[in-house]
Amino acid sequence: MRLEPECPRCPAAVTGTGSSWLCAIHEAIVPLWRVTDPDYDAFAEYLVRSRPLPSWVPWPLPDGWRVTDFGCVGLEDGGNPLAAYVTCSGPSELDGVVELTVVTEEPGVGLAARIGGVTYTDPGREAGDGAPLTRIRVDSNSVPMWLVSTYDGASRATSALDRAVLAGEALGRWLWLVLRPASAALLLAEMGPLHDVSAHGPQLVSLPFTRAPRAW
Repeated sequence: MRLEPECPRCPAAVTGTGSSWLCAIHEAIVPLWRVTDPDYDAFAEYLVRSRPLPSWVPWPLPDGWRVTDFGCVGLEDGGNPLAAYVTCSGPSELDGVVELTVVTEEPGVGLAARIGGVTYTDPGREAGDGAPLTRIRVDSNSVPMWLVSTYDGASRATSALDRAVLAGEALGRWLWLVLRPASAALLLAEMGPLHDVSAHGPQLVSLPFTRAPRAW
């Protein structure tokens, strides 16, 4: 198995099998299946587990970019998955290596909140309140995205600059973008549209992968 179980909401140890999983902190959970060594075979396993959820990435990937992480939330013995994400990273002129994680999830899952380090499960009023920060192309649609606060008290005011979290809605689910560092959000206009690569078939053989230090 190339994907290992974790809690979607925290890094605590999990135990279980089949349809019964427990987190030491959150008790009964639906596990996150996260890659340990990103490569084509692991991505193929992920695509099987995550169907029919989309796997959105900038496509084609910008020059020098690689897929570094991916996973989905679902039961080991089947059933509809609840969330999926893909992380890509690559060079930028101003910030060096930057990272983009795209998450699609049902309400209440909490995976994107863990990835983005925000204090609540869903973006709530922050997604849809006032004018959006930006709009992105997702397949053939224009999706408004709102900035989600990562501030969690004075002790974390500085660390919040290490990432930007945006949220919106696509295909009836929450769509989250987590960019590291926060200034990488300026690159969104240059990255081009997000496409669901799960439908690309043989083209995925050329998808580049690499291991990178985990940010969460």
